[in-house]
Amino acid sequence: MTTPLAESTKVIPMRKIGSTEVTALGYGAMAIGTTFYGKPDSDEERFKVLDRLYEMGCTFWDTASMYGDSEELIGKWFARTGLRSKIFLATKFGFYTRPDGKGGLRGDPEFIKEEVVKSLAKLQTDYIDLYYQHRMDKNVPAEISVGAMKELVEEGKVRYLGLSEASPDTIRRAHKVHPISAIQVEYNPWELDLEKPGGVLSVARELGIAIVAYSPTGRGIVTGRWRSFDDLPEDDWRRGVPKFKPENWPRINKLVDSFKELANKYEATPAQVALAWLLKQGDDVIPIPGSKQIPYVEENWASLELLDKISEEDLKVIRVLADEINSDLRGDARYPHASMGTLYAETLPLSQWKL
Repeated sequence: MTTPLAESTKVIPMRKIGSTEVTALGYGAMAIGTTFYGKPDSDEERFKVLDRLYEMGCTFWDTASMYGDSEELIGKWFARTGLRSKIFLATKFGFYTRPDGKGGLRGDPEFIKEEVVKSLAKLQTDYIDLYYQHRMDKNVPAEISVGAMKELVEEGKVRYLGLSEASPDTIRRAHKVHPISAIQVEYNPWELDLEKPGGVLSVARELGIAIVAYSPTGRGIVTGRWRSFDDLPEDDWRRGVPKFKPENWPRINKLVDSFKELANKYEATPAQVALAWLLKQGDDVIPIPGSKQIPYVEENWASLELLDKISEEDLKVIRVLADEINSDLRGDARYPHASMGTLYAETLPLSQWKL
């Protein structure tokens, strides 16, 4: 299925989350609200980015309670434009600040019910289309967390449920309590762990769950705008990611240069090639690239135009390149080591749960 493009006679490819059609390419609203990639711009400047997304036809937006003031910004945009009903809106809960000032995870029913009320207020809406558990709380069984989320659906506060970075077994357990409509996971040319036999991708397809791919351009590195560790700004959090340590950049640049060669063939950019390749991995894969700059938002959106152009031969070339870089960087983590334990997480067995 397709819908008319806002600015031309072309059509936008659509994919499904639950029974609802969403744009095949969404928008990840982390960068626009946090300091991870530098200080946020003014509200007025950021409204221009959201305006442009809507003008282009990108109406699947993904945010989270921990993305700085991203939820508040989107809520202000809704109040300013009256366009809430036109956006398929996803947000997430799970992170909190402990009394000692450090971050933690909670997935207990009390916390979930408190968090959804906060998010609804910030977003200036009375419902959330897709509500994710951002990371699993290992101390709370998935059945308990999703049971509380199920109540939000029954109350009309939430339409669909999702999990982010959950293990295959956790996904199965959660899905038995209430249908899980989307799994959000990192997926890009140098992060293919979800494709392992019996992994997240195969379980999601078995259960009919969409894959929402975050960081689809490899934290932006595939664009080629950074060629070495020293090119990253001093306050850029990617400096703490083992995969991007200084000695890995020659191998990273080899992949990026190969993408540039392919991109030149199609009068495109490396990021567009990476996004088109990811979109071609299945009609159940929905990348959500994020940027706080309009030119890059437009560049990402234009990757949809490659879907009918990129050849099967070149898709195979990209697969070989992706497999090679994954093998080369296999021993290096995609997050700082302190965060790795939250990925593909298992939760406490229900039999061991005590109130």
